[in-house]
Amino acid sequence: MVRKRRFHPAWIAATVTFFTLVATAGFRSAPSVLIIPLEDAFGWSRDQISLAIAVNVLLYGLTAPFAAALMERFTVRKVVMGALTTVSTGAFLTTLIHAPWQLVATWGVIVGIGTGSMALVFAATVANRWFVKRRGLVIGALTAAAATGQLVFLPGLTHMSQSYGWKSIGLTIGAASLFMVPMIFLFLREKPSDLALLPYGAPHDWTPPQPSGMSAGRLAIVSLKEASAHKDFWYLTGSFFVCGLSTSGLIGTHFIPAAHDHGMGQVVAASLLALIGLFDVIGTIFSGWLTDKYDPRKLLFFYYGLRGLSLFLLPSILFSSVHPSTLVFVIFYGLDWVATVPPTVMLCRTVLGAARGTVIYGWVFAAHQIGGSIAALGGAIVRVKFGDYAAAFYVSGALCLITSYYVLQIAKGKDLASLRV
Repeated sequence: MVRKRRFHPAWIAATVTFFTLVATAGFRSAPSVLIIPLEDAFGWSRDQISLAIAVNVLLYGLTAPFAAALMERFTVRKVVMGALTTVSTGAFLTTLIHAPWQLVATWGVIVGIGTGSMALVFAATVANRWFVKRRGLVIGALTAAAATGQLVFLPGLTHMSQSYGWKSIGLTIGAASLFMVPMIFLFLREKPSDLALLPYGAPHDWTPPQPSGMSAGRLAIVSLKEASAHKDFWYLTGSFFVCGLSTSGLIGTHFIPAAHDHGMGQVVAASLLALIGLFDVIGTIFSGWLTDKYDPRKLLFFYYGLRGLSLFLLPSILFSSVHPSTLVFVIFYGLDWVATVPPTVMLCRTVLGAARGTVIYGWVFAAHQIGGSIAALGGAIVRVKFGDYAAAFYVSGALCLITSYYVLQIAKGKDLASLRV
């Protein structure tokens, strides 16, 4: 028998997920802090260090669709606890490195797989299982957790690396990820039916999507094969490829080094990047609220257009100190950082239906991280070849403007009202 409660446990599940993603964001933000300290400590070139970051970003994305399928098959708690343990192992091993390939193996491969096993598919899975009403808002809030982690950790990690050495970052992240494991075990419930409840806002006659009987790996591969026949899937993957290229791959990895090239202190640059995270919390939660009410395609048109214009302005507003124009970029770019996620998650349900929406989002998110990986390495190569990042910012901005047109073609002519059920 399904019971009702005044306070729905869906909000507990969302809160636990939020703080887990906050911690994960701290792990994800560390590579941008490590670039300059590792250059100083070992004399490695920026592109050598960025290769490890590129591998991390790539595996973070490629793991996501399989993690989504594993969560469906073996429970969210087991997958997330295993992922946190993997991150801890990789972070601790990073403190022992003395060659670039070891950075690739530890931070690139081990931490990349660990964080990718949580990633944003964790947020999408929890939101889709626990919420019918307010789903877009919850996805927005959980996505914003990534920015909150950046806000909390970046300035502190930068200060820590300068005061106690770069190894302190690996030790801190390793300990923090281990601390999160019992939190997940004790407080994260799997799904509403475990408590004899319906999802938040579900009508009395609501029935859950039927789970697939396929294995996790087969579900991910079959979903990719079937989705590949739909042009909407390619519009979504293409747009999210550009999203990753223009955010985590380029700005998330290279903003601090780019600002440092112009004479800005690392802690100041990290604080600006954290401030981007602060405005992203506002922008992404608001984007989730808008996604519950308005056409997600039009929202994506606005987001990509605004981001493209912001990136065109960036090379002209990087100075040795903080100028008003720099703050204008931080505000507008920050409001847009991952505001694309709630409408994209919603549109993923159009490809193969609601039951496989999260797995489809896993593949779309993989494209996001492929774009991010290319930008992480490509931005460093541009910097080594031309002496600055300007060309990388301009190319990224142009791709965002092109994408703002193509997102309007997703599910063209279809009524999207059914996506909100």
